[in-house]
Amino acid sequence: MSSFSVVVPTSLDGVRVDRAVALLADVSRSAVDALVAAGRVQVDGKPVSSRRAKLAEGQTLEVDRPDEVADPGPEPDPSVAFTVVHVDEAFVVIDKPAGLVVHPGAGHRSGTLVHGLVAMFPELSTLPARVGSEPDRPGIVHRLDRGTSGLMVVARTPDAYHALVDQLSERTVSRTYRALVLGTVEGESGVVDAPIGRSVSSPTRMAISRKGKEARTRYQVEERFSLPAPTTLVRASLETGRTHQIRVHLAAIGHPVVGDDPYSQGRSLPGATVTRPFLHAYALAFDHPVTGARVSWTSAMPDDLAAQLAALEA
Repeated sequence: MSSFSVVVPTSLDGVRVDRAVALLADVSRSAVDALVAAGRVQVDGKPVSSRRAKLAEGQTLEVDRPDEVADPGPEPDPSVAFTVVHVDEAFVVIDKPAGLVVHPGAGHRSGTLVHGLVAMFPELSTLPARVGSEPDRPGIVHRLDRGTSGLMVVARTPDAYHALVDQLSERTVSRTYRALVLGTVEGESGVVDAPIGRSVSSPTRMAISRKGKEARTRYQVEERFSLPAPTTLVRASLETGRTHQIRVHLAAIGHPVVGDDPYSQGRSLPGATVTRPFLHAYALAFDHPVTGARVSWTSAMPDDLAAQLAALEA
């Protein structure tokens, strides 16, 4: 989306201008800041003086985003911590810690995984221009939520980028997660096949929606616990890759992820020790972009999740 005008809907009532513009225009906060500073963001015909200003339902939000306004891209930040699991000339596989945002966006202008990646692999900075991707997402072909830990692959070359994007589109990339969910999951396995779209009531959340995009998640029970409350450890595999897909799908069948406040509808595990969603991307496999050979990696359960499991098993 470039220049546009929109009447503020109920879902954006009370939302900050920078968050709303970043969401509607699909740009980073740094790009929004540049637009506000240039007077190119207006509310009811008046330039916005502060990106922190909050919108009200019924106002008219206008954004003049000419093609020449370019996102400067992320600055290298060697202080960002993450684990490199594998690296070669085509791609890098990393193990992302929980709490780390993958790329710049609303509320996260610095300190993201991308900032650390361009510090470690400077050639990534030129990749977006060579493949036609967003400047703030160099090499990013898929992502993990901030609170989710685990494996990700990042492309280092245009050929690798296109090959991995194609594999994701063709659903030949295998991504498997471990999740601890509330309640006793019936049966040993199942499939959730339900479209996911942006929540009407909250623009930061996703929801099952007939107007949403196709989404399909397979799950298999690993272990069940009864105390201090019924919970189930499951393996969940993505056939599609929608935002918050596993979290939304598991909540939709009555088993929200432990620690996932936005989707748990007030339910929680008594005495839980985890302070984030119990969700870990533990297995990743795809065809090597250069050799064509099938390659795969696994990631051990992080300490915080392992401790929660140990408490349940005890």
